[in-house]
Amino acid sequence: MKIATYNVNSINARLPNLLAWLEKAKPDVVMLQEIKCEFNSFPRFDLQLAGYEARVLGQKSYNGVALLTRHKFRSVIEGLPGFEDENARYIEAEIEIEGKMLRAASLYLPNGNPPYNNPDDESKFEYKLKWMDAFYQHVSDLVERGEDVVLGGDYNVILTDDDVYNPELFRNNALFRKEVRERFKAIEYLGFYDAFRLKHPSGEGYTFWDYSGKSLVADEGMRIDYLLLSPRTADRLELCETDKEPRMSDKPSDHTPLTAELKW
Repeated sequence: MKIATYNVNSINARLPNLLAWLEKAKPDVVMLQEIKCEFNSFPRFDLQLAGYEARVLGQKSYNGVALLTRHKFRSVIEGLPGFEDENARYIEAEIEIEGKMLRAASLYLPNGNPPYNNPDDESKFEYKLKWMDAFYQHVSDLVERGEDVVLGGDYNVILTDDDVYNPELFRNNALFRKEVRERFKAIEYLGFYDAFRLKHPSGEGYTFWDYSGKSLVADEGMRIDYLLLSPRTADRLELCETDKEPRMSDKPSDHTPLTAELKW
């Protein structure tokens, strides 16, 4: 059974790329981020033709998350429980796959960096920390259930020096600040596992390359997309890989998919 997370950076702008990747990779469950459209603008019919049902939490022009599956949705939670948020950043669902239940969530964690015209403004960073604190509490509740859980998405977290092409350039960036990395590690300490690092303890696993300059050609990337697995799901993990090909396609997202295969 194959699961994936993919920040598509506007699903309607990238729909041909997404459909081509779905046809090639054939994942069972996909977590999408930055769909950048409202519910009524989501390309549901195109995805149904490709074999996928969708659950969507949309937002006009910004943010937005969705879940796709080739199987059956059983329940859906829209929004991060316990956190009031005007932004569409979290959707969670139970999915029945071959008689077993998988709880999957797609999340788009806040970036946290200040506006370019006001570098001393910490409000976005404070919002990011509050979001992560609420996420930690929700993950604590999920751990107690002992279910198969996958929390996939764009976490906007650079966890270690291995996860960015030039760590010194990002020391003060909101993706790499100590407070953010500590909160991410706290989630792991609850018992969730970074799927990519389970299979690749060291080395690069970049999922994002900026559009500017020659970032992709020079491989100046960062690893900010993750699949976090509950203990029972981590035991099922067979492989986890990034797929750079979609990032190299025509008019791509600035992210690329991260895919894991589970023994189901």
